[in-house]
Amino acid sequence: MILSSGERFIHKHFHALTHRNFRYFWLGQCVSLIGTWMQNIGQSWLVLTLTGSPFLLGLIAAMQFLPITIFSLFAGTLIDKFPKKKILLVTQSVSMVLALTLSILVFTHTVQYSYVMVLAFLLGVTNTFDMPTRQSFNIEIVGKEDLMNAIALNSTTFNLARIIGPAIGATMMALLGPAWCFLLNGLSFIAVIYGLTRIQTTPYVRQKKQNVGIFREIKDGFVYISRDKRLAQTILLVTVVGTMAYNFNVLIPVFTKDVLHLKEQTYGVLMSCLGIGSLIGALTMSLRSKTGPKMAVSIVCSILISIFLILNGFATSPYVTGILLALNGTCNILFATTCNSTLQMYAKDEYRSRVMSIYSLVFAGSTPIGSLFTGSVASHFGANGAFIACGLLCLIPCSIIILLYRKKPDSSGDPAGNQA
Repeated sequence: MILSSGERFIHKHFHALTHRNFRYFWLGQCVSLIGTWMQNIGQSWLVLTLTGSPFLLGLIAAMQFLPITIFSLFAGTLIDKFPKKKILLVTQSVSMVLALTLSILVFTHTVQYSYVMVLAFLLGVTNTFDMPTRQSFNIEIVGKEDLMNAIALNSTTFNLARIIGPAIGATMMALLGPAWCFLLNGLSFIAVIYGLTRIQTTPYVRQKKQNVGIFREIKDGFVYISRDKRLAQTILLVTVVGTMAYNFNVLIPVFTKDVLHLKEQTYGVLMSCLGIGSLIGALTMSLRSKTGPKMAVSIVCSILISIFLILNGFATSPYVTGILLALNGTCNILFATTCNSTLQMYAKDEYRSRVMSIYSLVFAGSTPIGSLFTGSVASHFGANGAFIACGLLCLIPCSIIILLYRKKPDSSGDPAGNQA
């Protein structure tokens, strides 16, 4: 009776898990993402230990996202020309080798800052192909009907890992050193690779067109998006929010130290508040995913994210800050999951990977720009000023985009992508 009730609950709220292929992929991600967050915290600690420079730490982060900014558009034109499962086997294997290489360098005491930078850049190149491939692979293993549920479950896993991974990584560093974080992350990719080998699906491979160059294909992707009101508005909102509203790794530590005048423990708690809010948002999307993506959700969340950022700029209490960050985390995930689902569900098959590569560009590829801007404003006007500036520069453009597209005729296609 308990089992049947559990099965009914999963079938109703987490229907993507009823797909065998998705279960293999999702369970592999559950293991691997914890390792990824362990490596993130270990790499930051390693760089600070080697250099003692926050600027050089920020430069590592920029180098890791820079390839996405530069190459994601080219990646999008190539992904659909090959089976996505094979691409993921390559990208996940390369990521494993890079993590194991870093662990060996640290274990043998031969690691240098320049080596870490090179490995971070190579990981960024790998992620340039991995991110849009994973995004567009979801629809092949669950179909359009359960796509939003699959994306929401992936977000749930990501945010659980964001809470669990750093906790394990911090303990591991304290007891054994950061090298073990990199080693365990490298080994965690075995779960994903094994899961991929068990997936059986009919891949979508786009037919190559004669005499069509890569730049023409990139242009065609942009033209296709611009002609669809739903896709165009979504991409523009993601561009603004992705650039201005996701700079918490810069804002929260500075705010904790310079505004709240508190220490590392408070910084950790505030980051957890952000993670808890994100987890709530992901679970909410999982439970409500059957209704499909609603443009109103992404519109409302883009405004709320901006307002919460501005309010954070006026906060002087760690309790108020924690609540605002939790609310922001919830809205961030509702916004990102809705936008991601909208783009995948309403893009034609032959354009989907190009659309998702543009999504990766404006969502993750804008990180270096946003981080540099936020750090510069925080240096001159403090963390309060940076929160307010980011909020205003998110609120004003989003409001303009929303107003402009309300006046445009609806040219959106149906979920099958039958209209550009």
